[in-house]
Amino acid sequence: MAMTATQEVYVDESSVGESAWRQVWGRLRRKKLAMISLLIVVAIYLGGIFAPLIAPYGYNTQDLDRGLEGPSADHWLGTDRLGRDMLSRTLYSARTTVVVTTAVVLSGSLFIGTTLGLIAGYRGGWVDNLIMRVGDIFAGLPAIIMLILINASLGRRVEDAARWVEDHTFLDGLVSSGFHSYLLVFGALSLFFWVGSARVIRAQVLQLRENDFILAAESLGGSSARVIRSHILPNVSFLIVLGISASLGGIAGSEILLTWFGVGVQNAPSFGGMIYEGSGARTFQSHPHLLLVPGAVVTALLFAFNLFGDALNDAMRGR
Repeated sequence: MAMTATQEVYVDESSVGESAWRQVWGRLRRKKLAMISLLIVVAIYLGGIFAPLIAPYGYNTQDLDRGLEGPSADHWLGTDRLGRDMLSRTLYSARTTVVVTTAVVLSGSLFIGTTLGLIAGYRGGWVDNLIMRVGDIFAGLPAIIMLILINASLGRRVEDAARWVEDHTFLDGLVSSGFHSYLLVFGALSLFFWVGSARVIRAQVLQLRENDFILAAESLGGSSARVIRSHILPNVSFLIVLGISASLGGIAGSEILLTWFGVGVQNAPSFGGMIYEGSGARTFQSHPHLLLVPGAVVTALLFAFNLFGDALNDAMRGR
């Protein structure tokens, strides 16, 4: 039987998108360093999330008679100066990292950066100039110094505001749990971590908005919000994923550095505080576990973030 010269071919767009991400995951799985890095990140984050359930002691439980002990059956990673279990404090410090990185990614890189990048690239004109000039101002400032100044100058005021809320509402434990310092830290970090993602997304949107399928959607009466949501956002999703993976290490490192300087998370365990307590030549010579325990976890986490981000970037090339 003769076959026709032309045949209609139906392509399921959802399957195409799914296969594209499946190809990315397939290329990523073949990279051993990427899988090892992902396992390290997941293990540390799960340890932080489930810290209240798996930590053998409370993060502030003290036993002054057993201060500065090395690893033992009761305390697998030893104790600090106040007799607090180092394993428990490590797990709760991982929880602090989870809270800060998640909050900054959702508020800064994902919401602010993505939204402003989409608006600037699609609208153009004075809207684009305004958003990008504000971004240039934040990008031109020394981020770490500004973060230290913001946290040092506003820390007491935010704490006083939290105490006022406790006194005049039914909310309790805001200060004792360190909620006010969490809020200040991820708020300050969000001010600086949206610029990079906004610039990258804006550059991609500037190219996309001139394509025929965008012009067709506009000519059919699609509103700006609908065009951005239905046509542009799916085409920059891979950039959003790359931006998040690339910024996680910087966010975690900034929080640790701020706490090491004494202007980060307060009233809650943090890797920065643990490293500060274990730093010093004499302290390291006498009790090396005070620095080695948090230092090893932080080093593994930051290296894992960087290695996984590079592997994800390679896997997405040519998507």
